[in-house]
Amino acid sequence: MTQQEKRLQMCLLMTPDMANFSGVVQGGAILKLLDQVAYACAAKYSKSYVVTASLDQVFFREHIKVGELVTFYAQVNYVGNSSMEIGIRVVAENLTTHQQRTAVTCFFTMVAVDEAGKPKKVTPLIVVSANEKRLFESAKLRKKMRQEILEQSLALQVDMTEDET
Repeated sequence: MTQQEKRLQMCLLMTPDMANFSGVVQGGAILKLLDQVAYACAAKYSKSYVVTASLDQVFFREHIKVGELVTFYAQVNYVGNSSMEIGIRVVAENLTTHQQRTAVTCFFTMVAVDEAGKPKKVTPLIVVSANEKRLFESAKLRKKMRQEILEQSLALQVDMTEDET
């Protein structure tokens, strides 16, 4: 597995159809793009169809404006049996000043599935550098926290269809 197969970079110009009346790109438009980038990165790595299982820690740090070039840097941080954590950093660039800034960061969990839609085993991730090891260990911690949150949420879940009167 090469470095290229566990990383993906995508650039896109922000256009008026993505923005609100202030000329700022809407969060929903960015979320849709993030999901596409996570899909492409995970599918490329796993060489299979993938589905989104969760989205964690989306931090909208800076506004992104119409006319800016946005680069999505995605990387496979962790691989379980069929799941993969994809870390994404979004960098916005003003094309006239060339000023760049990190605008959004997040983590997606994607699951490889077979033709029947069942989870499919993924090639284990080989971590080499100190940074990859740090990202891998951080991803394991996030996975554990996600599981704890899911368990607590299910325990607290209320039937939204039940009438309380």
